Amino acid sequence: MSDVNRIKERINFCIKGELWEQIPKFFEELHPADIAEIINHAPASSYKQLFEMLGDEIKPDVLAELDDKVEADILDELTDEEISDIVEEMAPDDAADVLGELEDEQREDILGLMEEEESDEVRELLQYDEETAGGIMTPDFVAVQADMTAAEATDFIGSLDLDEPVYYAYVVDSKGRLTGWIQLWELLKHGNRNQTLADLAESETISVHTDADQEEVARLASKYDLSALPVLDWQHKLVGRITMDDIMDVMEDEASEDIFKLAGSSESELEYTSALHASKSRLPWLLITLTTGFFSVLLLNSYHAYLSFSHAIILGAFVPVILAMGGNTGIQSSTLVIRGIALGTAHTKNIPKILLHEITAGAIMGAICGIVFGLYALFVIGREETAFGPPYLALTVGSALFSAMAFAAVFGAVVPVILNRMRIDPAVASGPFVTSSNDILALLIYYGVTFLMISLRS
Repeated sequence: MSDVNRIKERINFCIKGELWEQIPKFFEELHPADIAEIINHAPASSYKQLFEMLGDEIKPDVLAELDDKVEADILDELTDEEISDIVEEMAPDDAADVLGELEDEQREDILGLMEEEESDEVRELLQYDEETAGGIMTPDFVAVQADMTAAEATDFIGSLDLDEPVYYAYVVDSKGRLTGWIQLWELLKHGNRNQTLADLAESETISVHTDADQEEVARLASKYDLSALPVLDWQHKLVGRITMDDIMDVMEDEASEDIFKLAGSSESELEYTSALHASKSRLPWLLITLTTGFFSVLLLNSYHAYLSFSHAIILGAFVPVILAMGGNTGIQSSTLVIRGIALGTAHTKNIPKILLHEITAGAIMGAICGIVFGLYALFVIGREETAFGPPYLALTVGSALFSAMAFAAVFGAVVPVILNRMRIDPAVASGPFVTSSNDILALLIYYGVTFLMISLRS
């Protein structure tokens, strides 16, 4: 076990035993992220007490790492003056995230207590939607003029009071418009000292505008393996940059959001323990599924009216398997397409290829499962005395399962594409919609094949 884990165990022991006086010395040995993790998992009644044990110099870093619910609880216990002292020491983007969760009146009071330079930076960020490039960027960046020489740029960068290490600088023109970027080691080369940055800089720059969705930001950073992205306004002026830590946070948030949406829930369930809140989050999609269940019951009743009692009994025994296999196949297909949409690989020109792939995969899986299921019906169920002859029973259930799975694979792929074209988040609706619809369609297919086989037999 690492030293960090040992320290965490000791702190958790002290929390349980209310040995508060021993905790500060352990906090001194931990990274702010580790301290935040401890507070996040501590009893809610101890949030404020644990936070107050921290030194003033580390409070901003810990606050930035806390879960939203824990952060909100701690802020509720602090005065406006205490909050302003903390956020002044935070990175502007982190400070904007903290203040963005407060009520407008309290936010303005805190901004008024801050130094003018810091408050202006935070105000600038607060004007952007929190899930856009502008909302997650930091205004802290290094920009050098294109007409500078490498020697002049090196002296300029050396004169700056930087809080974070810098590995490259952005090159701008006289109006602040981005023209390129340059790595610091290029500036330090002896042969480059008298050359202008306009000649040395890389002009191929991947950038985003302030209103770009954070998901697009994460996609670009992943595609081009970037550690940071410059952010431009609509005049092409450089106004900020998005760093790797923020990009990683976006990736985690988007992945978590999609997982919750696929389950018909939301991330807010992680922040609240109320069963009522959990029910409120999950119930709408369950009610939609229940509604489609009504249609399934009506279909079953309608079909049974046209079947003899003996036929209805033996055929009804296979319904759960047909529904389950069709539903699972549809979810598999829709999940792959949703992932492609999220990663930007499911472009319009790729849709025919994707559908052909799913048709083929569905047909192969359906054929294999249909044959296995048909043989089961023939040799296991067929041994019993049934009104439906074993060969016809095997052919019916095997064909129905093949058809249901092949159709479900295509349907599961098509639905996310259509929802995305309609500007509806496919991760929200695809899971419940595909599962529920596949149940109805699988029943239609199953009994359609059944009546066809009965008519052929007769």
